[in-house]
Amino acid sequence: MGVQLAGIAQAKEKLRQTISPKKGSISRTNDVPKGHFAVYVGETYRRFVIPISYLNHPLFQDLLHWSEEEFGCNHPMGGLTIPCSEDYFINLISLLNSS
Repeated sequence: MGVQLAGIAQAKEKLRQTISPKKGSISRTNDVPKGHFAVYVGETYRRFVIPISYLNHPLFQDLLHWSEEEFGCNHPMGGLTIPCSEDYFINLISLLNSS
């Protein structure tokens, strides 16, 4: 349980860093609506903007834990990187949208 909470806390901190870029840095956060965040998915690092509410969903949390195991806390794209296929991610998002 403690390990899961630590992973979620690290993901939230990474989101804060992505949403609040350092002065002078180039950021694409200006095209992310309030209440959403960007993730990078698949081999091509396709960017998806999804609702923050997904962070509370158990399936999305499992995906974040898998991402943490794969990449640790150092995400190569500067945002959250999810190591799954785009098709899998799209199907997951469709499922979360319908629930």
